[in-house]
Parts: sequence; C-alpha cells; structure tokens
Amino acid sequence: MLTGKQRSYLKGIANTMDPIFQVGKNGITENFVKQVDEALEAREIIKINVLNNSYLDTTKVAKDLVESTNAEFVQSIGNKLVIYRESKENKKIQLP
Repeated sequence: MLTGKQRSYLKGIANTMDPIFQVGKNGITENFVKQVDEALEAREIIKINVLNNSYLDTTKVAKDLVESTNAEFVQSIGNKLVIYRESKENKKIQLP
C-alpha cells in the first residue's frame, strides 16, 4: 500500500511520461494483462490510455489491471491511468 507521499512522488514521475498502452474496444484481454505485467517488471511505473471507443470506465480498467497484475493504483486523469509495481529484478525507482 502506497502512502500519500509515495503516491505524490510517483505522480511527479508519471507527469512527464507518455502512455505506452491503449485499451480499445477489445477491452482487457489475457494477452494485454501479460504485456502490462512484463512492462511493470521492466519499468515499474506505466501510463495507460483508455480510448473513447472502448466504452470502458477508466476506474474499472484500473481496478481490473491492478488486481490482475498485483500492482498499485497511482492516479487516473481523464482517460489516462497510472499504475506502479516494484520490480523484483530491475529496481529503478526509490520511493521516499
């Protein structure tokens, strides 16, 4: 569980990032979850864009991804969401 200070720190990092994944009308598939899981291991923090044509709620997408990848929800602004998971082998981010 992230503290407020840690969440704020991660929001600062995510502010300059571009989304690396998009959720479209196919929704969250098993393959998509696998790719997100691998990206979290490599980068620790990722930003995902939920497209307008997907008809999915951003908070629902975030909740599903957090549960399936064992990650932490950082923030959701508009159609973009940010999730974080500490890497087991490639630790890059040092939380305060």
